[in-house]
Amino acid sequence: MGDLRSQPLLRAVLGGLLAGLAPGVAGPLSMLPALALLWSLVERPRDAVLWGLLAVLISHRWLLGLHPLTWMGLPAWLSLPVAVVIWLSCGVAAALLLLLWALLARLCRRRDGTWRFGAVLILALVWGAAELLLEGSPLFWIGVGGSVLPLDRPLAGLGRWLGSGGLATLQLLWGWGLWQLWRRRGRRCAGWLISLLLAHAVGALSLSPPPALAALRLGAWQPAIPTREKFSPERQRRFQSALSSALKQAQALKVEALVAPEGTLPSHWQPDEDGLPLPLISGGFRWVRGQQRSSVLLARPDRAGVEPLVDKHRLVPLGEWLPPLPAGFTRGLSAVGGLQPGDASRFANTWPSPIAVAICYEISNGRALAKATAQGAEWLLTIANLDPYPQLLQRQFLALAQLRAIETGRDVLSVANTGPTALVSADGTVQLLLEPQTDAIAAAELLRRQQLTGYSRLVWAWSSR
Repeated sequence: MGDLRSQPLLRAVLGGLLAGLAPGVAGPLSMLPALALLWSLVERPRDAVLWGLLAVLISHRWLLGLHPLTWMGLPAWLSLPVAVVIWLSCGVAAALLLLLWALLARLCRRRDGTWRFGAVLILALVWGAAELLLEGSPLFWIGVGGSVLPLDRPLAGLGRWLGSGGLATLQLLWGWGLWQLWRRRGRRCAGWLISLLLAHAVGALSLSPPPALAALRLGAWQPAIPTREKFSPERQRRFQSALSSALKQAQALKVEALVAPEGTLPSHWQPDEDGLPLPLISGGFRWVRGQQRSSVLLARPDRAGVEPLVDKHRLVPLGEWLPPLPAGFTRGLSAVGGLQPGDASRFANTWPSPIAVAICYEISNGRALAKATAQGAEWLLTIANLDPYPQLLQRQFLALAQLRAIETGRDVLSVANTGPTALVSADGTVQLLLEPQTDAIAAAELLRRQQLTGYSRLVWAWSSR
């Protein structure tokens, strides 16, 4: 095959492939070599673009699970092209970002083509900062920082101080170091190895969770309702009896409340006249001044109606949020007819204790959840509906939940329509409560905590400026 260093195209393809396999699967084992290959291409923007395109197309291949979209009103012949266009659009967006980063790298290098470490550090910091900025945007899901889990929990422990942006920066630096070792045929590798081992040691020590205040026992309902059937008349007729059965099963488990996933309760839902046997925390829809929102709602036996806790702020383009298109052009673009975002805060000071809430892919916004923790959240709740996507997305979702638990030092309860339904402890360990695609109820005992992590303090200090 010849010398890989003389084959930029092959390096771009191999690097993109390795980077795409990292999130939720191979972690740093493939991400670090992928970043080393990227550094080798940094002076060739066109090849760096190919690296970014392939990395996102492979890591986000679950987007093709959108097909078929006939249940949303799209004709069968248009379904696959629409799914492919959405998938390709994400890859193109990543390619454009890599182009900008590679052009910046050209400006940072010396005239003789060599690199100062300060320039490398700036480029790594720019990447890490970009991930932090993008994680609150509609088009970002998982990046280099989030790829460390589930494989490398000791390294992820540094997230308690640095967050996902810091983890991304470190991996960029190690990728550059690996490329230098490759160029030197492995000479002078001691410093690189020492930094890697030291970071893992510090991260492992940082995983010790803050002290717990008290335990909270909650039920988790995984309805496993296919999204393509969710709004059918038959499913709507059967909903109330299914909910009543789930509440009775939860009551038998002696939990303090039942948690149901995103979009469970329809608009204008009210409890039966007989009331509820125990509190219900559920995803659902509500109307606010003529605008529909996706929310987390609380219904209690001793109170009439439902109480809104948090509205979804970060909406999926087209799938939930619709641009102002002419009448008739929005058919088939949104299963829920278009939603409006709520307040950006993820904090809810409510019963049974203050919480931070992430609805679906808001789990990727670590800064928002760290800020809510600094405001007083004692545990994290994430609800989602990840159907019809494949298991790869569930693995990536759970990896992000692990990172959020480590960053904030809080237990995370994940309740999803088809999975993952799991309890993630503050040290990032995962207890899978239910198997994917299973309609069942499980009990989870999580711990409430108040002590803040270094990262939560940092985010709060920055946001309070």
